[in-house]
Amino acid sequence: MRRFGFGQSVKRSEDPRFLTGTGCYTDDVFHPGQAHGWVVRSLYPHADITIDAEAARSMPGVLLVLTAGDLAAEGIGALQCGFMPKGQPDPLPRPVLAGPRVRHAGEPVAFVVAETAGQARDAAEAVMVDYAPLPASGSIATATETALDWEMGDAKAVKAALAKAHRVVELDLVNNRLAPTAMEPRACLARPLAGGRLELLSGSQGVHGIRDGLCGVLGLAKSALDVITPDVGGGFGLKISPFAEQVLVLAAARGLGRPVKWVADRTESFLSDTHGRGHDSKARLAVDASGRFLALSVETVADIGAYVSLYGAFVPTLAGTGMLTGVYDIPAFHARVRGVHTHTSPVDAYRGAGRPEAAYLIERLVDVAARDLGLSPVELRRRNFIAPEAFPYATAGHHTYDSGEFARVTEEALKRADWAGFAARRAESKVIGRLRGIGLAYYVEVCGGTSGEDVVLTITPEGQADILAGTQSNGQGHETAFPQMVAAELGLDQSAIRYFQGDTRRIKDGGGTGGSRSLSQQGGAIAQAVDVLVERMKPVAAGLLQAEAAETRFAAGRFMAGARSVAFMEAVREHGETLSASLRFKPQASTFPNGCHVCEVEVDPETGEPHILRYTVVDDVGTVLNPLLLKGQIVGGVVQGIGQALLEHALFEPDSAQPLTSSFIDYAMPRAEHIPDIDFSTVEIPCRTHPLGIKGAGEAGTIGAAPAVINALCNALDIRHMDMPATPLAIWTRLRKNAE
Repeated sequence: MRRFGFGQSVKRSEDPRFLTGTGCYTDDVFHPGQAHGWVVRSLYPHADITIDAEAARSMPGVLLVLTAGDLAAEGIGALQCGFMPKGQPDPLPRPVLAGPRVRHAGEPVAFVVAETAGQARDAAEAVMVDYAPLPASGSIATATETALDWEMGDAKAVKAALAKAHRVVELDLVNNRLAPTAMEPRACLARPLAGGRLELLSGSQGVHGIRDGLCGVLGLAKSALDVITPDVGGGFGLKISPFAEQVLVLAAARGLGRPVKWVADRTESFLSDTHGRGHDSKARLAVDASGRFLALSVETVADIGAYVSLYGAFVPTLAGTGMLTGVYDIPAFHARVRGVHTHTSPVDAYRGAGRPEAAYLIERLVDVAARDLGLSPVELRRRNFIAPEAFPYATAGHHTYDSGEFARVTEEALKRADWAGFAARRAESKVIGRLRGIGLAYYVEVCGGTSGEDVVLTITPEGQADILAGTQSNGQGHETAFPQMVAAELGLDQSAIRYFQGDTRRIKDGGGTGGSRSLSQQGGAIAQAVDVLVERMKPVAAGLLQAEAAETRFAAGRFMAGARSVAFMEAVREHGETLSASLRFKPQASTFPNGCHVCEVEVDPETGEPHILRYTVVDDVGTVLNPLLLKGQIVGGVVQGIGQALLEHALFEPDSAQPLTSSFIDYAMPRAEHIPDIDFSTVEIPCRTHPLGIKGAGEAGTIGAAPAVINALCNALDIRHMDMPATPLAIWTRLRKNAE
């Protein structure tokens, strides 16, 4: 066995409670005396408003009605923007409750608290809001206000390369806006504590970031607020940020002196959750006579929504733009990003957060270039992959890739997908009147970051181990993966290891989960903590072995000196005291997982219905801890990418900005019938800048899927390009147009 249990497919210890309905989510918790909140939301996307809440305040069971004026009187501020590029204008403050102007439909304007949820809902309907409608924009095309205008790269070098190119391939494409649609809608429960302190229970992707953001809005010291996250039914970026309803329940609980809960219904989620993606791009690729790429130019307009959210400006700029060159040796690169305000829900991080947008653009562009040049999409990629001997490779997008064997991974994917046998399968489909296509996409993403992660690891002489982690599981299997590391390395029974997360009372600090950082940063911290405890016990073990500490070795839970050995726990029992290691691990660099997706589709030309028949993924995510958990992450991500490619689209009426997708009747989600068996495997190429060789995997499946599916569809339809989502109606319409 490798160190820390790497390579072992340990089953998830948390699954029994999820599968038997005994998990504990925010809405499962009830505090004595608990009241219920209901949010009054704007019916208009853009309007000046006046509010009369007197009738609501006198309704049965009503305890409190809050408006923007009430929050201002309490000194409650605006929700924060987490990042703006240098030189950009200050963002418009995003109020917790809007007034006297609203800027998107569904924006909170009042908060009603009553004894029951039904009473709160009834009273919310009695809050009178007068609207003076204003002009509204519901799309990038109708937007009139710029939030940011930012550039990266060498415009002069790109201009020169475009001028001398043998061919310039151009492509306009849309990265459709998405609603996160986590299985568990947003929810929160606040209660007052002794001494004026407050407690918040809420699903999140990291309690410390939520605490710090909320304290800034409420004007609280960090020590005055405890944030606890129980089980979480999906995050996908949505639950990284503090949100207005968390502020409202805290303010209400403080004012009433009793617990207050708020839980979104699904329509409310569609109206008030942050969205993802929403980019229009124009790309130009300069190619020489041999098919080598010379330069890439990209202009993107990103829909920011009504306000700049926590990461709304980060996603289309620093998070994604630097990845636009992908896995290709492109000497010159320049991108311009303009963020525009629309009167729609704010756009924030969503699984991949900028990297899916980048991978979709470059992989669609390479496929179009292959078509325009009369080359195989495989051959064109082979000619332009960064060679293994070029690493570490400094990209024109300001990243340094530490490792990669892109051609090798591609060949493995083509072999597993039986690319060579596709022509025969296409002929079989043609016989029955179906159109068959195949496509591939190669992705690379930047993961982890270098901010670091905290851990406290304790072990008692009786064999009880506790891990206090700063990350937060949203379904990834942290409760299995991290105890697996400790158990394997120290020779403990995994059932004797308790894992704690999501509680600022117990865990001093933490970075939370996002950007595929958990294993690289939290895993790195746990590995270092284990090594600290091993070193601490080495002199004790040496005494038991009647050897010098310098000649005592450790592996797989045992200290060894010559032919003699003792278990780690024997040394701990001899020591007789609880061991503890508390530290922060900071990686020296970001990591760059990558992989190849191959998709094979069949289309019914009579209905436009696409069917994915085969799907293959070969990933290089560095060293693999738990292959079973990894496959779950990749398959789940692929499903989300397929959803974007074929079905999902958060739509607003362009000229009025009224939302058009506010339920699952309007917003199509992938179902089991849309997803084939996915052939997943890995090529392990360890990361050279991480001590455990880890690269990351949480977002990988999503990033590679959308371009692979659209490349396959374009191949089936024999067309240059079509935008996502490629719904049956869109495909049928395109086929009719081609037949004219």
